[in-house]
Amino acid sequence: MDKITAVYADEEGSILDAPLLGMGRIGAENRLLTPEDLIPLPESADLFLMPDRKAIGQTKEGEVLPIGGLAVAAILPAGYTRTHLPAYEAEEGAEELPLYGYTAVVLYRDELCCTAIYTDENEKWDPANYNTHELKKLVKRTKKDLPGNRIVEQVANCSLEWHCLTAENLFYRRWECGVPTSPVCNARCFGCISLQESECCPSPQERITFAPTPEEIADVCTYHLSVAPDGIASFGQGCEGEPSLAADRIAEAIQMTRARTKKGQLNMNSNAGYTEGVKKIIDAGLDTIRVSIISAREESYDTYYRASYKLEDVKNSIRYALDKGLYVSLNLLYFPGFNDREEELKAWKDFFRELPVQMVQLRNLNLDPDAFLAIMPKQEGKMLGTRRFIATLERDFPHMTIGSFSHYVED
Repeated sequence: MDKITAVYADEEGSILDAPLLGMGRIGAENRLLTPEDLIPLPESADLFLMPDRKAIGQTKEGEVLPIGGLAVAAILPAGYTRTHLPAYEAEEGAEELPLYGYTAVVLYRDELCCTAIYTDENEKWDPANYNTHELKKLVKRTKKDLPGNRIVEQVANCSLEWHCLTAENLFYRRWECGVPTSPVCNARCFGCISLQESECCPSPQERITFAPTPEEIADVCTYHLSVAPDGIASFGQGCEGEPSLAADRIAEAIQMTRARTKKGQLNMNSNAGYTEGVKKIIDAGLDTIRVSIISAREESYDTYYRASYKLEDVKNSIRYALDKGLYVSLNLLYFPGFNDREEELKAWKDFFRELPVQMVQLRNLNLDPDAFLAIMPKQEGKMLGTRRFIATLERDFPHMTIGSFSHYVED
């Protein structure tokens, strides 16, 4: 009963337990799991099979063995930060995995468990609040209210086809809604979710192909902020490129919106690499900004983002936002065995001393683990583990909130 047991999937896709001890992976290293590593599998989590990858486990004598079945992974709902990847043995010629955040799954006390920490309690993002039977009717209502608006058409597709939660909020008239604005980007992120250079790992979302006018942007922002409780209109969603490259149009739209309503908040999710564009949008009246980032070390940052700008440009944008009094959060792309390396944590400490952002949002990095590690700089120091990484930041920077979601910022 108290053993942590490895699981695998058979040819029919049934999940079975194996007579081996359950393991998880940090970076490229497989480790035995302890009860402290585990939480019950969340009700809204999904279980995925990992093609071309054998499940593995450990004997009582310490020998690691493959299991005659596929490895199994959990895909966690927002609010949970994974601490271990699945332990597996990839077959020769294994195809690259789709863009998901693979998390270790085991059996413990007759219950499926996964390796994660609940990092943000926010009922607004509970999957039970989305994809309801009335969504199609609500989409039709908004299309009628804003006829011909291409942004509405885009997020309607994102809602009904891709089940994007921020897209759906426009139609539910609540909380944070996405307002995509830019079809282009100044980075080529290895794990981009809207545009990949090849079909090795197809993108889970379709990027917009048009540049909306300031009027289209302002109409959507005004529509949402005028009626939504805790309303946030967010530029820079998964179905677009970098919004700061549309700075002229967004800045004009912000001014138009604020001439119509003072309600709610205007947010931008950005890589913050184009500082002049970021400044223009901030000066137009932006309320909050969330900056996507994976590392505070230049070598690691450049390897992942493959951008036309440098990390120093990102820091300059953040500094300007803080100086202007904006609420600044980081969208920290998290991968167990990478961000928690000693050298990465040291760089983050220096970063937060220089730039005291108000919040860090931990986001599970959706990538094939082996493909990611193959391109990133080689490890220099120890892997400290996710729990220690988070605990250290909480101890050293008590002013900074660590969570998973954008929160409505009270004045």
